Amino acid sequence: MLLKKFLLYLLFFFTINSQSQSKFQFLKGINKQVVKFELFNNLIVFPLEVNGVKLSFILDTGVNKTILFNLNKTDSLILKNTKKMFIRGLGAGDPVEAILSKNNNFKINDIFGSSQDIYVVIDDTFKLSSKMGVTINGVIGYDLLKDVVVKINYSSKKLFFYKPEKYKEPRCGSCEKLDLEFYRKKPYIDVKIKIDSTGENIPVKMLIDSGGSDALWLFEGAQKDIKVPKKFFVDILGEGLSGTIYGKRSRVPKLEIGKYVIEEPTVSFLDSASTVNARTFKKRDGSIGGNILRRFKVWIDYPNKKVILKKNGSLKRGFYYNMSGLQVVYNGEELVKEQKKSMKHNGYSRNEDAKPGHIVSFVTSYSYKFKPSYKVNKIVKDSPAHKAGIIEGDIIKKLNGREAHEYTLNEIANLFQTKPNKRIRIVVERGIFKLKYEFRLVQKI
Repeated sequence: MLLKKFLLYLLFFFTINSQSQSKFQFLKGINKQVVKFELFNNLIVFPLEVNGVKLSFILDTGVNKTILFNLNKTDSLILKNTKKMFIRGLGAGDPVEAILSKNNNFKINDIFGSSQDIYVVIDDTFKLSSKMGVTINGVIGYDLLKDVVVKINYSSKKLFFYKPEKYKEPRCGSCEKLDLEFYRKKPYIDVKIKIDSTGENIPVKMLIDSGGSDALWLFEGAQKDIKVPKKFFVDILGEGLSGTIYGKRSRVPKLEIGKYVIEEPTVSFLDSASTVNARTFKKRDGSIGGNILRRFKVWIDYPNKKVILKKNGSLKRGFYYNMSGLQVVYNGEELVKEQKKSMKHNGYSRNEDAKPGHIVSFVTSYSYKFKPSYKVNKIVKDSPAHKAGIIEGDIIKKLNGREAHEYTLNEIANLFQTKPNKRIRIVVERGIFKLKYEFRLVQKI
């Protein structure tokens, strides 16, 4: 399964009392900053400097600590006042080793964060960058958002950071303003959901999670009325720090966020082993992720405990999921031989069109370039790809007639959730053999 469904949460089973007064502040005379971001699998990736080193971070409202991954890839980064410890995230695996580093300096354009704590994950088995197909150095949430107001424009892929004292709420009749409730520095809102077409709307308390790419997560049994619909299938929902996250994927008739009504969003019900830490907040019923949030302009105002939503053009678009059963990850780079043709004209080579009457011949030359490689990391049992014969570890060479290296991982993810019954033709490398397979995307819910 592709990391379209990638979700990352960090829930700490220890308490740290920091003596430093960490704070993000705007340069004198600056009240607003605009930062471009990239959108990968519904996740916001933006540039952030740590101790003078430019890195890429996910803006994740679902985390209450700043996390840095792949320390070996950023060994030029100087970390201050370090201390070893263990952290746990979603997934049923063991805690992972980490380093707590204090008194670091952050920078986002003209916004500066002093005395910042960072938790550095030592264990490289998580391999976030390979699962995203783009370099990701870390995640940041509450540590930044507590000191700013941010508007997320998913359509233009821009973040607007405002100085809280100078920020003015948008005036728009079509906007929906909701109160935020915080628990362990994470934001929750009250919404309504209809799980059964014959049932009533159920009030639920949901984490706003910009670091989750699914539409909705629900915790089965959090309330007596929260039950898995009759139509569902078991799927890999993503990867957390503590292992693979499994659950049941389904669809619900309706979600109401204030006056906005969202029809038939997909929903994932997580197994209890993967969510034992997430359920520490007894009032929590689930999460609202990026596949919902990206349908709005979103103003996140932690200082005033508000969130404001304004719909964009994608609000009414349908909800799809990975219908192939393949989880594809980045597999490093491979050397690819590329053919290039040039014209030989009157004893010399040229690329322009030859003039009439001149003798022209074509010379074929080759060049070698490093290109991205992708492999099948996991496969869902009885999925279309599994039934076709594809197995874990297969290296993808072609997809629907195109060389695999011509795709980004994000494009491959989108290909597998375009529409039901779409034909997928795939060539894989397995050992010394190249094998061809074909299957169609099947919508199970």
